[in-house]
Amino acid sequence: MASANVNQEPANSGWSIIIGPHGGAFNWKLGELWKCRDLISLFVWRDFIALYKQTILGPAWYVIQPLLTTLTFTIIFGKIAALPTNGCPPFLFYLAGNVLWNFFSSCITKTASTFVTNSGLMGKVYFHRLAIPISTVLSTLISFGIQFVLFLGFWCFYLVSGAHVQPNAWMLAAPLAVFMVAGYALGGGIIVSALTTRYRDLAMLVTFGVQLLMFLTPVIYPVSTVPERYRWLVSLNPLSPVFEAFRCGFLGGGAVTIVQLAVSFAIMIAVLIVGLMLFSRVEKTFMDTV
Repeated sequence: MASANVNQEPANSGWSIIIGPHGGAFNWKLGELWKCRDLISLFVWRDFIALYKQTILGPAWYVIQPLLTTLTFTIIFGKIAALPTNGCPPFLFYLAGNVLWNFFSSCITKTASTFVTNSGLMGKVYFHRLAIPISTVLSTLISFGIQFVLFLGFWCFYLVSGAHVQPNAWMLAAPLAVFMVAGYALGGGIIVSALTTRYRDLAMLVTFGVQLLMFLTPVIYPVSTVPERYRWLVSLNPLSPVFEAFRCGFLGGGAVTIVQLAVSFAIMIAVLIVGLMLFSRVEKTFMDTV
């Protein structure tokens, strides 16, 4: 490829795309990212198909995995530990939390390894680097959609059978809750991916950190059952009102307010901004350190 004259104006260069240095931490080139939407769709298809390729059950694992996990939670936390579920059917209670948590944990763990797992691709061809983490979130969103349909099937069964299920207006916040979980996972994942280019130890701590975070998030218990002296720990977790709002809308009996959800949304936006800033900063030099 002929070298470009640095003094030549882009309008007269004859090139359709000019690759130049980044203008700063806030130069995210979102317009260029939009032009990569076809590439993002290809990445989404690749991630979705490759996950269970060459497996016996194939895409059935999207249904089997949450069912097995929910059954385990129901037996251990519902039967043995006898944790309260605000009167809701334990299986449905754990399935609601498990489906949303699977979406978050899968997004953040996959996004956290963006630079390391795709270093070979990024070193050979230029494209907007944010296309990979965004495609990861979108492909995981498809998995969430399948599992959410599974949840709706059981929810309708319990609702028709007369179980203690009380849907309410918080159901309208369910799309917002999913969007916020995706935002937290994307922002947190690209923060970790940016840091792991220099500090590989962080990649080993991601799985452990996500597992630990699950116990600080109302996935297997409602916030209302947490003792007062420990409730502040759960309140510090910005994901808590998101999960409470999601489950409260379908099952009822949650402890969440609009103010709590608004604060969590503001924190999510801050996490995304910090993540994009770090991503833009590290993108310039990550091929030298990865």
